[in-house]
Amino acid sequence: MSIKFKKTVEDFVCENCGKSVDGNGYTNHCPHCLWSKHIDIFPGDRAENCGGLMEPIDTEENGGEWSVIQKCNKCSKIHKNKISTDDNFDRLVKISEKSNNK
Repeated sequence: MSIKFKKTVEDFVCENCGKSVDGNGYTNHCPHCLWSKHIDIFPGDRAENCGGLMEPIDTEENGGEWSVIQKCNKCSKIHKNKISTDDNFDRLVKISEKSNNK
């Protein structure tokens, strides 16, 4: 199955931490707190009706590339997002430490 991607440039205010985020078309989570909103079926399509907040619950490193694992607080869907250079790496480390101490 090929993943359909639609570049959608949008600025938004994070519904978790309240900070303003300048979107670049690839922005899919808040770079400050790493939360997102469950609004896509395929990246950028804005076709998901759930609208729940997606909490960062874990991290993953693969070949030097980091991702944050998120879980929707409304429907429980799990999703993985690649980390960008604009993201709060200290927050990523805290999420990683928290998940490793369970």
